[in-house]
Amino acid sequence: MKVVVAHNRYRSELPSGENVIVDLEMAQLEAAGVTVLPFLRSSDDIPSLSAAQKVLLPISPIWAPSAQKDLARLLREERPDVLHLHNPYPLLSPWVVRTAHAHGVPVVQTVHNYRQVCAPGLYFRDGHACHECRGKAFALPAIKHKCYRGSTAQSAIMATTLAVHRSTWRSVDRYIALTEAIADHLRDYGITDRQITVKPNAVEDPGPPPAAGDGLLFAARLSPEKGLGLLLDAWRRHPDGALGRLRIAGDGELRPLAEQVAAERADVEYLGPMDRMGVRAALRTSAMVAVPSTWHDVLPTAILEALANGRPVIGTNLGGIPYLIDNAGFAVPPTVDDWAAALPDALKAAPTLTDVARRRYLDTFHPDVVTGQLLAVYDSLRRP
Repeated sequence: MKVVVAHNRYRSELPSGENVIVDLEMAQLEAAGVTVLPFLRSSDDIPSLSAAQKVLLPISPIWAPSAQKDLARLLREERPDVLHLHNPYPLLSPWVVRTAHAHGVPVVQTVHNYRQVCAPGLYFRDGHACHECRGKAFALPAIKHKCYRGSTAQSAIMATTLAVHRSTWRSVDRYIALTEAIADHLRDYGITDRQITVKPNAVEDPGPPPAAGDGLLFAARLSPEKGLGLLLDAWRRHPDGALGRLRIAGDGELRPLAEQVAAERADVEYLGPMDRMGVRAALRTSAMVAVPSTWHDVLPTAILEALANGRPVIGTNLGGIPYLIDNAGFAVPPTVDDWAAALPDALKAAPTLTDVARRRYLDTFHPDVVTGQLLAVYDSLRRP
């Protein structure tokens, strides 16, 4: 079987669970005997584009002509069975769906966010959940609020893209909804049940976990929707040292906040930006992982990594987080009062949940389980 995997990689300076998952999934497919044909672009390449390419950059979310030309050549030469799309923005464009269909190739898309409806894909604005563009033929509120990168012009382009490609998205042969919540989001958009398969992501097996470490780890992009402010406000409700140790790994706009609290309290440590292996090492010496997202986070890779390493999770009860945690931790409403109340009991219980967390991973998020589900989707779409 031949599968084209199409993905626009997010900028490398911003940690991206989606980039990680795409890389892991390609490796898992190759291990299962699939011929993977990567069709990748990277937002890191934008500064080095030619002058002519930069002129066309504003329209690339809508069309991206050079990407369509390159994809058409790949499809003609390789005659793949399926094209599997992840993120099309900004250098691929949803037009890749039309290009694939023009060559008789069915399309699968994994839905990692809410980008069919929401310009930034988060359903999150100005520190709170926002659904103003839901159900609208044109996402005018996104322009009004400068939702895409704080720019009226770029938000207008994304709003236009969403309107132009409404029929494109509805033509996708099969959607991979990472949770039932995402399946509901797709149904609300007009996608039929026969176009939807619910299948989570997987991360590779790091092997049997060590005994529980100590303290709480937050490892994510330091941006408002990831909830670092919520976690720190709840943590500071307790005397210094009362909860053990909180370690923070990552980078982003809230880095000054992490550094400030680490300077103020002996029980908070800022580890700085870390690669995946560094995060895994920190995770395996912790007792529990915190995922205090204040947006409807679809399927945080941090939770999969925690469960794979036998670490329970305390997370908010938003998006796909409760589904992921199940009985391997605690899902808490996204308020400071609720988190401040939950932290002591969660950290006390954490060492008893190591085996539960590991079992949750092995049963649901192990590559042997998830890759088989993905191959079944591909097989159902292959041409006779």
